[in-house]
Amino acid sequence: MLRIFDYKLGIDRRFRLPRYWSNRELAKFAPLFEGHVVNASAWKDEDKEGTHYRDYFVKANTYWITNWKSQAKGFQGYENEIFLDLEQDLPHDLLDRFDVVFNHTTLEHIFDARKAFQNICLMTRDVVIVCVPFLQPYHTNYGDYWRFSPLAVRRLFKKNGLEVLYLSYNDHRMSSVYVFAIGSKQPEKWKAVFADHGSLSEDTWLCDTGVGYAALTNLLHKIRKVPRRMPSFIEKKSKDRTG
Repeated sequence: MLRIFDYKLGIDRRFRLPRYWSNRELAKFAPLFEGHVVNASAWKDEDKEGTHYRDYFVKANTYWITNWKSQAKGFQGYENEIFLDLEQDLPHDLLDRFDVVFNHTTLEHIFDARKAFQNICLMTRDVVIVCVPFLQPYHTNYGDYWRFSPLAVRRLFKKNGLEVLYLSYNDHRMSSVYVFAIGSKQPEKWKAVFADHGSLSEDTWLCDTGVGYAALTNLLHKIRKVPRRMPSFIEKKSKDRTG
């Protein structure tokens, strides 16, 4: 059972707050899915709230995880764990093997993120669930390469033959921003189920109060003073023009 939390408490807003938000997004939808489920690049499959993501998928027939090298929060040697490098061609026995592929905040740590996303989509017969950072500080010592806008996530799904069923993002003040999305190769199967869960439109993302607005504007408000003197490179350019 997910614990309720108070946004006003001293929660780490760079990593924990968006994680807690994404956990609640997943908890709304994971019970819908049956069959064979895999958490790709799962590390220990922990949700950082004292439980595991396998516990969210209550109707799963089987639950698997994949990991890569152990020194980068990778292979653990667990039961139902598959050794998998998402930057390499997908092994044939993993093609269309699962009904649901889940991936939470690891794509930013994979340099060839497009290849990794493609492999995640190739592993599923139907559904892919991803959570990626859009606005978050650089972190880890084993590679932190990318940030993903909602539009990028939509394009990645479309490029790999999936239709977005649901897409959302958190807008907590002074917080990192995650994008949570669900795509399907069989969208007609799910449209009635997802009809009551409105996916955010592109107009919403691009408006002045869209994705990242609350976090970014509040970050800018922390800059209390504007230097009276122009930066040296601007001063030099101005002198060159007048001279």
